[in-house]
Amino acid sequence: MHASAVAFGSEGRNSESKWSGVLILGRSGSGKSELALELIALGAHLVADDQTELNREGRTLWLRPPEQIKGMIELRRVGILRASALDRAPLALVVDLDATETARLPQQHWIELSGLAFPLLKNAPGRAFAIGLKHYLLARPWRDEEGLHAPAPKHV
Repeated sequence: MHASAVAFGSEGRNSESKWSGVLILGRSGSGKSELALELIALGAHLVADDQTELNREGRTLWLRPPEQIKGMIELRRVGILRASALDRAPLALVVDLDATETARLPQQHWIELSGLAFPLLKNAPGRAFAIGLKHYLLARPWRDEEGLHAPAPKHV
């Protein structure tokens, strides 16, 4: 999929499921890598840049980097940068940089991927967007009691 991905978690955690992955969607030049780098600066780990593989296992959709670009992220007008990268992370949140949020207090948006529903945030350009994404993700107000995603409802 044409998308970048990062994940928040803890180095000391021994379970991949303790990570929370963010899939960043957007057309070429929309700022996917830039947002990924901002999130990495806030403590996230790179999963993949520009191309992300998705693999469903039960009620989890895993984000993976293609092997040939693992650990690399492009910053336009700077070049290819190296970063430590996770082998995979479970998807928790999707951000669409091609859609701009206009509501001050938006309703919850959802997106269906591989038959599962995930919270979707639209682009909210501004200095605090990446910080807000981290806090939104770590607060997880939209997770069910088990921390898993249910099959997507038909209206998604």
